[in-house]
Amino acid sequence: MTRALRVFILGLGLLLGSPVMAQDLSHDIIDFKDLNGWAEDDHASALRVFLNTCPDMTDPDWRALCALAQQGPDAQAFFELFFRPVMISDGKPALFTGYFEPELHGALRPTARYRYPIYREPRAAKAANPWLTRREIETTDVMQGQGLEIAWVDDPVELFFLQIQGSGRIRLENGRVIRVGYGGANGHPYRSIGVELVRRGVYNVHQVSAEVIKNWVRSNPDKGQELLFHNPSYVFFRRIGDVAADLGPLGAMNRSVTTGRTIAVDPSYVPLGAPVWIEKGGKDPIRRLMVAQDTGSAIKGPQRADIFFGTGDAAGRAAGRLRDPGRLVILMPIQRAYAMLPEQNP
Repeated sequence: MTRALRVFILGLGLLLGSPVMAQDLSHDIIDFKDLNGWAEDDHASALRVFLNTCPDMTDPDWRALCALAQQGPDAQAFFELFFRPVMISDGKPALFTGYFEPELHGALRPTARYRYPIYREPRAAKAANPWLTRREIETTDVMQGQGLEIAWVDDPVELFFLQIQGSGRIRLENGRVIRVGYGGANGHPYRSIGVELVRRGVYNVHQVSAEVIKNWVRSNPDKGQELLFHNPSYVFFRRIGDVAADLGPLGAMNRSVTTGRTIAVDPSYVPLGAPVWIEKGGKDPIRRLMVAQDTGSAIKGPQRADIFFGTGDAAGRAAGRLRDPGRLVILMPIQRAYAMLPEQNP
């Protein structure tokens, strides 16, 4: 039977170790039999993904469970014996979106075609928070002469979306591929240009996707450039050379993420490395156990997640279309889940 529990600040602090306004949050402890599609999932695949990052979790409860997982248990029994599903809510509806690893065309030297640089983080940006805005970085010579360019690409719109994704691949003309990952930011808050197009009345909410935005920017060069400047956040990169080509990009835990099994979450509510049960609605429902291995500047709140779709254009199209409701349920160690219970009056 599902056991609904209203939890206030003490309990949430025990779970996450971070301050949250108690009156804004609730959590439910849910039976596994009440997770839609739980019995049909491939729990062994989820366990393998959990094992990728659980050795890096430092809390004793998680370390003990990681040690048990490394002994090769039956996957479904492992999760059901040692975890309890916990749904945290702040009253806002759940929202699932998608992200991917883009692949851009580029060069290691600037040319007439490849003239949009991918930058490392400058020292000045490290020392200031916030630093310059996107407009100031791209319309002045502040980045010149410092040797900060990693590569040059041929499409400023794709470069903008590379910054939103936070990592990607650059395919050179000789067929060689280099990878870049998040290397810092200018400290300004992320502002959605899709939301801005809706605010301006250009599109309705249901019409907006990454491809729609890209096409509009390219079809309206001047207004499109101004639209990109609407987002003052600017992301810098670092070159990544130690990740095999068949593995996903590095996530927030500095491990490769896995297509269809990794999600980006808000770590204020969801511990990085935790298994998370996803019930995504919409046109193509997803009922699957995933692992919280990444974060994102636009991922805020306990019922918010970005699903990793893989690498390349097809993954990008699928990820860009995703904007669906549902629910997100964290699998927590048993003692952690029940430590959240309020004290009972005698």
